[in-house]
Amino acid sequence: MTLATERSTPDQFWSDAACHLVRYGGSFTPEIIDRAAGSFVYTADGRRILDFTSGQMSAILGHCHPAIVETVQREIARLDHLFSGMLSRSVVDLARRLAESLPAPLEKALLLTTGAESNEAAIRMAKLVTGKHEIVAFAKSWHGMTHAAAAATYSAGHRGYGPTPGNFAIPTPNPYRPDFTTADGELDWQRQLDYGFALVDAQSSGSLAACIVEPILSSGGIIEPPPGYFVALARKCRERGMLLIVDEAQTGLCRTGMWYAFERDGIVPDILTLSKTLGAGLPLAAMITTEDIEQRAHALGYLFYTTHVSDPLVAAVGNTVLDVLQQEQMDVRARELGEFLRAGLLDIRDRHAVVGDVRGRGLMQGIELVRDRETREGSDVLGAHVTRRCLELGLHMNVVQLPGMGSTFRIAPPLTTTRDELALGLEILDQAISEAPPS
Repeated sequence: MTLATERSTPDQFWSDAACHLVRYGGSFTPEIIDRAAGSFVYTADGRRILDFTSGQMSAILGHCHPAIVETVQREIARLDHLFSGMLSRSVVDLARRLAESLPAPLEKALLLTTGAESNEAAIRMAKLVTGKHEIVAFAKSWHGMTHAAAAATYSAGHRGYGPTPGNFAIPTPNPYRPDFTTADGELDWQRQLDYGFALVDAQSSGSLAACIVEPILSSGGIIEPPPGYFVALARKCRERGMLLIVDEAQTGLCRTGMWYAFERDGIVPDILTLSKTLGAGLPLAAMITTEDIEQRAHALGYLFYTTHVSDPLVAAVGNTVLDVLQQEQMDVRARELGEFLRAGLLDIRDRHAVVGDVRGRGLMQGIELVRDRETREGSDVLGAHVTRRCLELGLHMNVVQLPGMGSTFRIAPPLTTTRDELALGLEILDQAISEAPPS
C-alpha cells in the first residue's frame, strides 16, 4: 500500500480515479485541485481558478477563512467527537444562537451533518407528529440523496430505485417558463397552485403530512417563486393539517441578502432545515422547529440518533460562522454585491442574444442560455461549451448538470468575494459567451 504523502503523476492520478472512484453524477472537472484560498481554487500545476459557486454552494466565507481555520485547529486539539448522548457548550450555544437569529416560534434545533440528513430528520418528525405519511414537493426539487429526501427530490434521480409511495409533486412556479398564464402572458401562480393541490387531493389517501420546498430552487434552475406564492402555499398546508418545511441549504445565512430567504415572503415555516452555508464548507446541518412540535415529537418517541448528531467540532465552526456573519454584516454585503453582480449579468444579457434570463437575488443568481429568445428553447450544448471555456479562462461556473437543463448556470460566490473578483468573473463569462459557436 502506498503512503498518502506519495504524490502520483497526473497520468497516474487520473488512472487511479478511473479505476477506483465510483461515479456519482455528472463528470469530474478535468483539473487536479491542490489547494484553495478565499474565492479561488488552485490546481496542481499552479493555475488559479475563480470559484463562482463556493465549492458546492457551501464555502460561504470563502475557502480556508482564517477564523474557520483557527477554530478547527483549536477545537480539533481539545474536543473533536463525542458519544451522541453527550453535550458540549458549542452545541448548546449554536442551538441558542440559531434560535435568536430566527423569528418566533422557531427555537428548537437538532444539529446534524448534511442537507439530506436534516431534511430526513424534518420529514421523519413531520410524519410522526401528524400521524400521516404523504409528502408534497416541487416538480423540480432537490432535497438530498437519502431515502425520504430523495423521495421528495424530482429534478433528478427518481428513476430506478424502486417505489416511493406517498410522495407527490406539484408544478414549479417558474416565471420565465409559465405553464399557467394570465391574460398578459405572465405566470398565473395562484391558478397553478390550485391545480397542483387539486391533483394532490385527488391522489392522496387522506394522509398528507408535510410540504417541503426551497425558497429558491437551485438544482431546479435558480427558480424563485414570485411574491405571494409561499403565503398561499402555507395556507394550503394549514387547510390540510400539513406542516410546511423550508429547506434553506443554499439560501440560508445571508446569501440572498437576508438572514433567511423565507423572511422576504412573510411566512414562518413549521420546520426549517439548514446545511451547506452553516458549516462554511464543513459537514454541519440543522433542523429547527417549534417547542410545540418538538414536545409532541418527543412524547411520541421521536428517534434520530446518529453517529455525528451534536458533534462539538463542527458546532464550534458553526458558531464561528455566525460570528463572522454578524460582525461583518454579511446580509448587507450580500445585498450590495448582489446588486453589482446583477447589473453585470443584465449587461451581458443585453449584449448577447443567447442569454435569455437573469434571476435570483443577493449572491445566489443564475442565467439561462437559450437558442432563441422568442421560443426560450435551451441548449445543453451551448451550456457545456461556455462551461468548458470559462474553466480554460480561469472561472469555475456550475451549470445544472441535468438533461434539458444544462444551459442554466448557478452563480453563488462566497460572501467574502470582492467587486474586483465579481468583475473578473463577469469578464470571463462575457468572453466565453462571445466565443460560443452558433447553437
